[in-house]
Amino acid sequence: MSASAARLLWYPLALGFAALVALPIVVLLLSWGEIDASIWQHLWQTQLPELVANTVVLAVGVGAGVVLLGVSLAWLTSLCEFPGRRWLDWALMLPFAIPAYVLAFVFVGLFDFAGPVQGTLRAWFGAGLRLPPVRSTGGVIVVLVLVFYPYVYLLARGAFMAQGRGLMEAARVLGLSPWRAFWRVALPMAWPAIGAGLALALMETLADFGAVSVFNYQTFTTAIYKTWYGFYSLSTATQLACLLLLFVLVVLFAEKRVRGQTRVAGERQRSAALYVLRGPQAWAASAWCGLVFALAFVVPLLQLLAWFWQRGRFDLDERYVSLVQNTLLLGAFAAAITVASALTLAFAKRWRATRKMRALVAFGNLGYALPGSLLAVAIMFAFSYLDKTLVIPLSTWLGGAGKPLLLGSLAALLLAYLIRFMAVAYGPLDAALARIRPSIPQASRSLGVGGVALFWRVYLPLLLPGCLSAGLLVFVDVLKEMPATLLMRPFGWDTLAVRIYALTSEGEWARASLPALSLVLVGLLPVIGLIRRSARD
Repeated sequence: MSASAARLLWYPLALGFAALVALPIVVLLLSWGEIDASIWQHLWQTQLPELVANTVVLAVGVGAGVVLLGVSLAWLTSLCEFPGRRWLDWALMLPFAIPAYVLAFVFVGLFDFAGPVQGTLRAWFGAGLRLPPVRSTGGVIVVLVLVFYPYVYLLARGAFMAQGRGLMEAARVLGLSPWRAFWRVALPMAWPAIGAGLALALMETLADFGAVSVFNYQTFTTAIYKTWYGFYSLSTATQLACLLLLFVLVVLFAEKRVRGQTRVAGERQRSAALYVLRGPQAWAASAWCGLVFALAFVVPLLQLLAWFWQRGRFDLDERYVSLVQNTLLLGAFAAAITVASALTLAFAKRWRATRKMRALVAFGNLGYALPGSLLAVAIMFAFSYLDKTLVIPLSTWLGGAGKPLLLGSLAALLLAYLIRFMAVAYGPLDAALARIRPSIPQASRSLGVGGVALFWRVYLPLLLPGCLSAGLLVFVDVLKEMPATLLMRPFGWDTLAVRIYALTSEGEWARASLPALSLVLVGLLPVIGLIRRSARD
């Protein structure tokens, strides 16, 4: 095969991965061909207006909260000097390691009427004391803000650091106070990065299932689950997922518009803070950053440890070992498949860097914007159709049992993971591949090393750190993924996330601490790597 013909093979490969992302979207649209009028009438009369209102309120509340926390913390840690800034700078990234549903049940267990916080306050100040109910719209918004603010914090911090000293000094020369310089110079220039972080936070909010389930807060993700398992209507669940997709598309469109306004400062990053805070201002900055860190990481971790010692440690038995094995196997399988697929896309973009190829690769990475519940119902709808029309008739004709093979299979779940987390693996791999200069493979070819040998002997050793980073990120994301795993797992494949959902549904907060601690400790691995990379940068 000639070199030009071999290069053309990258187009079908990239088109295949783009088709995987298009599959759930097409399935969602085709699901409207059959509408169950009775179920939709019931949903409209009882739930649908509430679902839309709750989703909008949740998105607006979480969006405002993550911008407030993320921008304020990024501004303080990147431009100001105050007591504790150096360790808070990296510590504020640690909440990345805590899944939203873990923080949700910790907050409910702590701040509910029968929880230790309200119980202690009633003992101190009288039995008539009442705190605002934690199981409320405000409660779920606070929890999701504390979990997702690091998206905005990390990107805003980088944007503020990249603006350099000259811009702020020029604003000061023009007579602007630090506060006015922030509003008129720093914030507008950092807004594209802030908008990107906000979009990530909103997509995670729309995709969340575990946290809203703990708070019994009705959104499209909970309605999809109840419609599937309550009404046994996969088509109606798919149609609800289609409505959820509209919210996701609105977020993506808004983020794209914001990114189109990006302006690069073109300065060297600062090596020191611009403002040295003193007195009350310094301690107020320390208190604000410390309060957020305590609520988002320290308090949940300490409460999980307390619950673990109180009750969770007694669940360390063979069943828990089986849960860990299932979780690790799923994560390992998904990480291997996703990294291999993402590496294929990265090579396709490098060796066929055309506009068409870049578009296919970009579309292949859009799966991260699709919520897990949406992917689950779309894939299961497609596999259910294939089972009915192809697998069962073929199995019966061959003398088999005539049972569905695709619906509820491990392959279906791994496909959902592949589509959703392709972008997570592609980022580190694309960056690692970009660091390999074209002269290196050219020199290898001149020495007689080409084809498959070039990949194994040259590219793979150089890409190994990027592959490990990508695999670790996908591995941890798969471990924490709840809606897709809950809806699509094969029989007997319960995981740590599914176990947390089962226990928190019954109010067993203390018993849920064991699998929750396991996920938090595993989730710390990529966060520590992110902190170290940020420190090097």
